[in-house]
Amino acid sequence: MIQPQSIVKIADNSGGKIGRIFKVLGSSKKRYARIGEMVVLSIQKAEPRKAVKKKDVVYGVVVRSKAAFRRKDGSYIRFDENAVVLVDKVKKDPTAGRVFGPIPRELAEAGYQKIISLAPEVV
Repeated sequence: MIQPQSIVKIADNSGGKIGRIFKVLGSSKKRYARIGEMVVLSIQKAEPRKAVKKKDVVYGVVVRSKAAFRRKDGSYIRFDENAVVLVDKVKKDPTAGRVFGPIPRELAEAGYQKIISLAPEVV
């Protein structure tokens, strides 16, 4: 589960490397984000000359989480890191052209089909 002040890896080629979550979207009292949920984050570390810069405020969707995520068949999936993919707020399309690392198939059910198609591996 990812909460405000969590440090996450940015798993796309938008230029951001590390971000800090400062709001979990959903309701005013929502504390934790799980896989497939939208968050607002600030870029902490970025590559030079790319789409996003340090201190930019962007929207992202959680694609990997260290906390175990229960699937409908009863199995659990867990990753080694917390990671997000930067997305457009309205259209839910990724801002970058590539996505890195494994992506769970639950993102397709959440409406992020474009991220699934860009992913090198769907778990």
